[in-house]
Amino acid sequence: MRHPRTARIPALGGLLALLAGLLTVLGTAGTAHAAPLFKAPFPCGQKWTYSHHSAEVRQALDFIRSDGGATAGTPVLASASGTAYRYSQPSGAGNYVVIDHGGGWQTYYFHLSAYSVAHGEAVSQGRQIGTTGSTGNSSGAHIHYEQLYNGTGQSIVINGASLAPYPGSYGSKSLTSDNGCGGGTPTKYWVDTFAAATGYAGPNSTDAQGVLNAGTNYVYCKVWGRQIGSGTSYNHWWLRTDLDTVYAGKNGRNAYVSAYYLSRWGNDEARDNNGTVIRDC
Repeated sequence: MRHPRTARIPALGGLLALLAGLLTVLGTAGTAHAAPLFKAPFPCGQKWTYSHHSAEVRQALDFIRSDGGATAGTPVLASASGTAYRYSQPSGAGNYVVIDHGGGWQTYYFHLSAYSVAHGEAVSQGRQIGTTGSTGNSSGAHIHYEQLYNGTGQSIVINGASLAPYPGSYGSKSLTSDNGCGGGTPTKYWVDTFAAATGYAGPNSTDAQGVLNAGTNYVYCKVWGRQIGSGTSYNHWWLRTDLDTVYAGKNGRNAYVSAYYLSRWGNDEARDNNGTVIRDC
């Protein structure tokens, strides 16, 4: 007959191994539940109002601008870093991007008028992934935005604070973005321009390089130069940026456009959408 003690030793070893494995799984699961610190899906300083209606699944929110700027054509920004994937659903979401943030977390951005990233591209928080539009099943330009964990929609949380309870219509609640603002001196400033602006090789140059489209754009810094405009509407500041359209044989990067085209500010002012004075180059 087998000694009872020798029969218990393998059983005890197996139990300890099972317990160790269970602790490892629990530890891994706990880490996976941690959500990224999501930021608003639109540029620094902009104010957007939001709403939710029952036809929207997965606790989605719709955002439109409420600061006087145009919703259509505004950049859509990554809420957190991850890998971006492009999709199209003409009868529903339209052109949309899904960002996989790891740990089971994803964000969705619907109805884009255009993509700004390649399929499978790694993106950082604040990176432009598309432009706001009304593609698919949409009645007007807006950002349809979702946060999912393991495929299940979650209550939208921005900067660690929940936006719930959701309003059923626009206007009662709004959110001002700090996405892409950075710490200290920004590397980019988001500005609204009221018309297409010709970009030049320098602030005192007449060598046209291309065109910066009207809408929300980024600029790097400002330089004093020749005056654009006259009478009661003029500006001497020039903003260094990258152009949307580049003329043949020209360079669209680090070109200069006049601050005269800024939508919000007065003569010889050069501020971003948040009211921050754009730094000198």
